[in-house]
Amino acid sequence: MDAWLATLTTPTPQEGFELAIKLSRMGVKYTQPDMEVLKRLRPEYANDADGLTAASHVVALNFQTVAAANDYWRGV
Repeated sequence: MDAWLATLTTPTPQEGFELAIKLSRMGVKYTQPDMEVLKRLRPEYANDADGLTAASHVVALNFQTVAAANDYWRGV
């Protein structure tokens, strides 16, 4: 895949959260690069409470990483 992540630095927590979501989505794409498989599986996990909770956990973990990289936006 092409390089797409230049930095974890973001000006605001909101943009940091959006980056965390992007990181999470890209993790899925790297893990399962076949778009047809991804599309076929989506209805299964989109309606599964445990799957959605797990996805939220991954986003939260990535947000924690981005926040730390931004010194928790001290002074913003």
